[in-house]
Amino acid sequence: MDFANIASQLNAGTILPEGIVILTLLGVLIVDLILGRTSSRWIGYLAIAGLLAAIVALYFQWDSTNPIGFTGAFNGDDLSIIFRGIIALSAIVTILMSIRYVEQSGTALAEFIAILMTATLGGMFLSGASELVMIFISLETLSISSYLLTGYTKRDPRSNEAALKYLLIGASSTAVFLYGVSLLYGLSGGQTELSAIANGIAAANVSQSLGLVIALVFVIAGIGFKISAAPFHQWTPDVYEGAPTPVIAFLSVGSKAAGFALAIRLLTVAFPLVADEWRFVFTALAVLSMVLGNVVALAQTSMKRMLAYSSIAQAGFVMIGLIAGTDAGYSSMIFYLLVYLFMNLCGFTCIILFSLRTGTDQIAEYSGLYQKDPLLTLGLSISLLSLGGIPPLAGFFGKIYLFWAGWQAGLYWLVLLGLVTSVVSIYYYIRVVKMMVVKEPQEMSDVVKNYPQVRWDLPGLRPLQVGLIVTLIATSIAGILSNPLFTLANNSVANTPILQAAKIASSQANVIITQQAEKL
Repeated sequence: MDFANIASQLNAGTILPEGIVILTLLGVLIVDLILGRTSSRWIGYLAIAGLLAAIVALYFQWDSTNPIGFTGAFNGDDLSIIFRGIIALSAIVTILMSIRYVEQSGTALAEFIAILMTATLGGMFLSGASELVMIFISLETLSISSYLLTGYTKRDPRSNEAALKYLLIGASSTAVFLYGVSLLYGLSGGQTELSAIANGIAAANVSQSLGLVIALVFVIAGIGFKISAAPFHQWTPDVYEGAPTPVIAFLSVGSKAAGFALAIRLLTVAFPLVADEWRFVFTALAVLSMVLGNVVALAQTSMKRMLAYSSIAQAGFVMIGLIAGTDAGYSSMIFYLLVYLFMNLCGFTCIILFSLRTGTDQIAEYSGLYQKDPLLTLGLSISLLSLGGIPPLAGFFGKIYLFWAGWQAGLYWLVLLGLVTSVVSIYYYIRVVKMMVVKEPQEMSDVVKNYPQVRWDLPGLRPLQVGLIVTLIATSIAGILSNPLFTLANNSVANTPILQAAKIASSQANVIITQQAEKL
């Protein structure tokens, strides 16, 4: 085979954005190796420039005529582009909020950014992976980097404990996921490419076999861990409380987006013959996540633990779009993850600022904060109200789109449950806002009474200010000016062949199953 044929089959241009991230990652390591700690003042900006260049490369790949790369192992379609963009954007905001935090913890910034970019790389590859080996390698790249980031502040016992719990539970979920994938490989006759797996299972007539059901359950268990859906959420509260705050900000958005990208691609392409079964399982996960996440969040006294349970509940809302399985359902998932990126990272930026200035993240210590730090109070209030779905903020339109897609798909009771649990969530979000804004001067907490003078000229605080203002503006206007984001989400689904083919395959599968049942 000549070089031209090899190059055309590889089609390496599909991973140009990932290539830019790899070069930036190497640049960060080399600059740090040469200049040492003196590079910490601007090494974060080098990483942000590389990630922005990757996003520009993604823009130019939109609606590509030949998105398949590496002989089918990677699919750079519009669906993957939108998810890779979400992950890259979450990494950019995370770096902005990390510079001051990591320096104050006494650990090296360059290594932190290098590991974060490795996790970003794993998430971006996972969003487009369409072959089992590539899925597993991408998943492990993201997971191992996340374990390292969780325990990065090694002098903090809580960070060490969180990393150990995350590692043990993550390793178990990876083993379960890998066993399910190995069953898929065997049932399909030795195929690793997702569409070939679906064809192999259909040809072998094993759509009703126990092995396929076990494979489905084990694969969903692995995905459930990655998106922190109940009952696979056990790691979430402890990791959120103990890990460095910028790390959990990235995990709550970037890692979750990669998990949903994997769920859409793997379930729609490889499991069309058991679509009803996996939708039933995800319905159970959505119900558990919405109920458990919102109810348990009511009793939390730590902001980070409250947002951990909020993250579990948000995963339940997003799953409504996946269960719907329609164009509107997938579009609503993408739109919600886009706005969730801004409102969640805005909230975590405020929590980092408060903890840097006070050393605590207890909800009770926020009493009367508006009198000392109006910008931080505004940012946290807007992000929490948006997460609760208060109009006209971005979260309201995201939930409306999700619930409408679910209602159109006939998921009436699931949508009603989502509405009820959303009302519950508003209580614990507004409780924090009320504490910050409504408290009388004499009810101000001791921490806020001793609040330091607000200064933005300290090293590393200017990037935090930029991140806060950008995410605050985006959260405020993304709902009112949501039409471009709606159009982007709709086009990414309409221009993705695998989703259109999956709908056809699912309807054909229902016909085949009906015919088999009639014969019996």
